[in-house]
Amino acid sequence: MTLDEIARHAGLGVGTVYRRFPDREALVEALFEQRMDEQVVRMRAAVEDPDPWRGLTELITDMCEELAEDRGMRQMMLSSEYGVNRVAALRAQIYPLVAELVARTHAAGGLRENFAASDLLMLLLMIAAVADFAGDQTPNLWRRYLALFVDGMRSGTRPPPMQVPDPLDDHQLAAAMSRWRPARNA
Repeated sequence: MTLDEIARHAGLGVGTVYRRFPDREALVEALFEQRMDEQVVRMRAAVEDPDPWRGLTELITDMCEELAEDRGMRQMMLSSEYGVNRVAALRAQIYPLVAELVARTHAAGGLRENFAASDLLMLLLMIAAVADFAGDQTPNLWRRYLALFVDGMRSGTRPPPMQVPDPLDDHQLAAAMSRWRPARNA
């Protein structure tokens, strides 16, 4: 989609869009940055939650939901092509918040001893892959794997488990498998 098409779709004059954004990439980066700023606010709220386990699991669920529902966000967040400097700066802002939340949850006895902040980042990659794999056929499949992941990160004190959605039936699995395509090397 060109900036002209974006302007028409948004009901703006083309000149208005071009004055603010020199190209489509700049517009996408600005939208991404706005979304990440919103994510930082949610992360700070999670860190301040009196119950670290609840703060952590609600944040993880929100982040995964956003990645599963917004392919553009997923591509920007996980990309090494677009807005590299902005993405790196935002990741540098976010990672300490995730690390603090994980440390608080460890201190409260909610997480298994070997769980690390980097595990959450890998979870986001996994959820993005499941969302791509499941597509429109089973759009909430990621919730099953999130619940299994969260159950596996608990310490021995084990807060109540998340509800685990049902696995795919044979028809759903066949439909999901038909959507898989090997990654293209650039």
